Amino acid sequence: MTAAKVVYWHRELPPLDAEIDGEHVVEAASSRVPGTIEHRDELWNVCFADLMARTKARLEQEVARLGGDYAHVLGEAIDTRRDDVKGETWLRGRFSYVLYRRPPARDTLDKTA
Repeated sequence: MTAAKVVYWHRELPPLDAEIDGEHVVEAASSRVPGTIEHRDELWNVCFADLMARTKARLEQEVARLGGDYAHVLGEAIDTRRDDVKGETWLRGRFSYVLYRRPPARDTLDKTA
């Protein structure tokens, strides 16, 4: 059994009947990796994959915490961080998203009849 999709990125659209419940922001950071300028592209790819996985997990947590059903990520800002003393590099991201809820279940019985 597959889990229901919660996070929708940029051009992906949540279900059409979902109702908007507000805009929010979540921040996440990748794990730190030892880094040198010689391996810059490789480090970016490793950190980016980790950042996106952590961001997806954070978004799923926030959707549950806020009582929603879906998050539609609209914007992101990702920057590189470095600790020269430890020789570590990582990425930090700030993601804006819209929280959606499923519409309330409609009663199929006509109670007025």
